[in-house]
Amino acid sequence: MNYESLLFLRGVHWQEVVIAIVRVVVAFAGLMVAVMMMIWLERKVISDMQARIGPNRAGPYGLLQTLADGVKLFFKEDLVPERADRFVFKLAPYLSILPAFIAFAIVPVGATMSVAGYRFHLQVANPPIGILLLLAMSSISVYGVMLAGWSSGSKYPLLGSVRASAQMISYEAAMGMSVIMVVLMAGTLSTRGIVDAQAGTFFASWGLIRTGIVPFFIFLAAVTAETNRPPFDFVEADSELVGGFNTEYSSIRFALFYLAEFMNTITMSAVIVTLFLGGPDGPSPHIMVLNQIVPVLWFLGKTFIFLFAYIWFRAALPRLRYDQLMNLGWKVLIPLSLVWLLIVAGGLVSAWWVVGLGGAMLVGGGLLYRAVWVGRQRQAAGDFGPEAARALRPRAPLAGRWSTGAVEAGEGTVLSLSPGAGALGPGEGGGAR
Repeated sequence: MNYESLLFLRGVHWQEVVIAIVRVVVAFAGLMVAVMMMIWLERKVISDMQARIGPNRAGPYGLLQTLADGVKLFFKEDLVPERADRFVFKLAPYLSILPAFIAFAIVPVGATMSVAGYRFHLQVANPPIGILLLLAMSSISVYGVMLAGWSSGSKYPLLGSVRASAQMISYEAAMGMSVIMVVLMAGTLSTRGIVDAQAGTFFASWGLIRTGIVPFFIFLAAVTAETNRPPFDFVEADSELVGGFNTEYSSIRFALFYLAEFMNTITMSAVIVTLFLGGPDGPSPHIMVLNQIVPVLWFLGKTFIFLFAYIWFRAALPRLRYDQLMNLGWKVLIPLSLVWLLIVAGGLVSAWWVVGLGGAMLVGGGLLYRAVWVGRQRQAAGDFGPEAARALRPRAPLAGRWSTGAVEAGEGTVLSLSPGAGALGPGEGGGAR
């Protein structure tokens, strides 16, 4: 039941306004604290994996190190390049950080609550088109990166922003199709409705199982590329583009980009939990107080698993090449998501559709694999077919001192020079030799 519509059923009173403001403030403050803890956890976990100590000076176990870094950046000098577009240059960091918070606002964190006789969901907002809002915010975040590089008035940030934009756009298609599969299974675009559709039977009714596991891994890979996390962190490939799109930024504006990256990581981890792992769904005791606290703990525990996985990825996986990144997005994830979308949609119609589509795709995939394999074998053996053989056939000798002939040797073609049959003698043929 959508309690958001009932909250303002009898008009807008000061109680409803206070509840809405409190939810926004609590969500924003909680997200800021989560970002601080995520930065500290990443530095600590990676240092432990690399046999180092990590932050241990500011606060107990270095917990206040992130706060100290933020205060330091806040009081540093804010530089704006002379050739920069000042308005766009200052606007770009906010275009990166605001979509992350708005996307988090539609994530169901817990069950329903009752305060002063008003019942509401434990989330900032529950629009009926929440998934569309999520996809829109994911697309808008590209503008912050692109405008930051363009407005800097420098070539290196521009190259970094163009490459980052191409990366984000390439993986949005696969991410969108994996979300469509969850929407088809749930029958609603509301994030609360998707969580309710996965409730009832623990684990068995989660989107991870109902969609066949494959969309989960597609979404995970696409989100990792969208948030510029390793091994897809090409936005800030220091060895190639100095520092990426934020090269010219300093002080608090640089900190906002850094904050947006970690906020996106937390938000997308929460979205993965919402779409595929039932959100706050889990066994809960039928006790009044615990019945509202335990779902929140389930949600936080599931989200922490993905945050730790992102840290693990950064510590264990090397950065891919850019061509490998594009091949994965366009040649693997998008075709696989299209195929799986047909299977999921066919399964909603009839089980025989799944059998027929699965068989046809297996046959088509086998034929495609066979064609690719035969082509590679012929290329390795030097068999280029009759047309290529005619093109590589030795030509007739030229009427000159030397003639060229194409000789096939092993894996390639070698040009050989030989004395011409009709070589011109001194003084013959004009002089051009």
